[in-house]
Amino acid sequence: MALNVPGLVVMAGFYLVILGTGIWASMRSKKEEKKCNGDGMEITLLAGRNINLLVGIFTLTATWVGGGFILGIAEATYNPTLGAVWALMPVPYVLTFFLGGFFFAKPMRENRYVTMMDPFQQKYGNVLSSALIFPALVADVLWVARTLVSLGGTMSVILDLSYVYSIIISSVVAIIYTLLGGLYSVAYTDVIQLILIFISLWVCVPFMMTNPHSLDISLTAYNETFQAPWVGKVELDEAGKWFDDFMLLALGGLAYQAFYQRILSASSYSQAQVTCFASSAFCLVLGIPSVLIGAVAASTDWNSTSYGLPTPYERDQAGSILPIALQYLTPTYISVIGIGAVAAAVMSSMDSALLSSASLFSSNIYKNIIRKQASDREMQWVIRISVVVVGMAGTALTFLDSSVLVFWLVGVDMSYTIMFPQLVCILFFKVSNGYGASVGYLMGIIMRVLSGEPLIGLAPVIKFPGCRLDAEGKLTQFFPFRTTIMIISLLSILLFSWLASIIFNKGLLSERWDVFKVKRTQRPTPKAESDKRTNSDNEEGAAAKQLLDTTSFDLLPQAL
Repeated sequence: MALNVPGLVVMAGFYLVILGTGIWASMRSKKEEKKCNGDGMEITLLAGRNINLLVGIFTLTATWVGGGFILGIAEATYNPTLGAVWALMPVPYVLTFFLGGFFFAKPMRENRYVTMMDPFQQKYGNVLSSALIFPALVADVLWVARTLVSLGGTMSVILDLSYVYSIIISSVVAIIYTLLGGLYSVAYTDVIQLILIFISLWVCVPFMMTNPHSLDISLTAYNETFQAPWVGKVELDEAGKWFDDFMLLALGGLAYQAFYQRILSASSYSQAQVTCFASSAFCLVLGIPSVLIGAVAASTDWNSTSYGLPTPYERDQAGSILPIALQYLTPTYISVIGIGAVAAAVMSSMDSALLSSASLFSSNIYKNIIRKQASDREMQWVIRISVVVVGMAGTALTFLDSSVLVFWLVGVDMSYTIMFPQLVCILFFKVSNGYGASVGYLMGIIMRVLSGEPLIGLAPVIKFPGCRLDAEGKLTQFFPFRTTIMIISLLSILLFSWLASIIFNKGLLSERWDVFKVKRTQRPTPKAESDKRTNSDNEEGAAAKQLLDTTSFDLLPQAL
């Protein structure tokens, strides 16, 4: 296959549009910085907490509807061992946004946090919070990797462009416009990208479904033809794994900084809620085309196409089924439009992950630990360097594995089993403290590693009920073990926090051993006591003044 020159021209035009939007947004960012009372870092990371409602909806939706979302749904639907019932992403995300809007947004906004790690740093101190930041940063790097993998595979299939060049070019473009204007650039480019995703995918679907090499997907939904029915099924002994994957995607997203970056950038709590609810509807709509494309691929006689046999699944190319289907089942100009959708999705998620990780490092590590006296100009450079480093790390990981689902699930896995219980406890349970958080953190990491992960070839040491070989011959946990680990971690945080509180408050252990200052943080601070006395004095003074005003002049004539 020769290099697709027209396709390259179209992609070059798309990248120029995105760069131009990013440059325009960076100029807007500088204007807002002059008008806004907040510092430059707040402008860069949170757009001055005054993002437009429509732009907020677009950027939150685009953050979740990334390359992994589009390709992962198509991959799961096409995979004969899974099927559409395992293409879970759109439905759990509805739960993510509703829970986030109803419960998590309020405490975050009321305290005017900059990142989701701020409450940890304020309550647990710098040492423990630094350890807790690590899985959040790793999850963001994996997010960058999975988005680039999806685009690299797509461009190499459709444009016949080298996988390496595809990834590097896309990475450089995303890094440049993220550097230029921070959240403003990311948000406004997301608007363009989401519109392109929506139009491109729905343009491709009719051509895909009417191609001569595929059967009607309504016939192959429940009948075995070229492979197992694409709808798939959940056997009783697989129900635990299905439930585990659902909860992983629904709750794992609540422990991502990229989510709170959009919530905290809204001008009000009500706007943040509307942003969440509207984005959930968009995610559902944008998931439909990928399901249809995966269904068509599962209904295709690949031997009648120029792709030939063996099938993509048998060649271990299920992860690239969307670009393969576009290439062999649609006209050339339609496949180019399809790659535009994937490119837009990749950019919209990658820039969010870049800025998310840069927020965590610059605000919670550099500003609060390394250099508390850092100037605003210095912080701007720290943010830029962080974006470049994370982009390079994510790009490097793409050469280790080509499966979108691997990076997707491993990244969300860390957020769900380790960070989500920590976030719930710090926001909603006052009893939580550094001792419980430390135990829960270690418990989550150790149990998750010992439970194994077939996607990365990690054999399980702890075998939960139902642990057995799957259809691909890999030893797999079919018990909802991730949800179990999450619950154990959450309960460990609460239990050991309560025990530590009792031990130090009852004097069972000397106060000098109280590393996390549990006893001292529960006492009224001198300032609070002073404020209390001041308020009391003010109230007494006000009462005396009122008494004087109402009685003294009435009694004066009698006295005279």
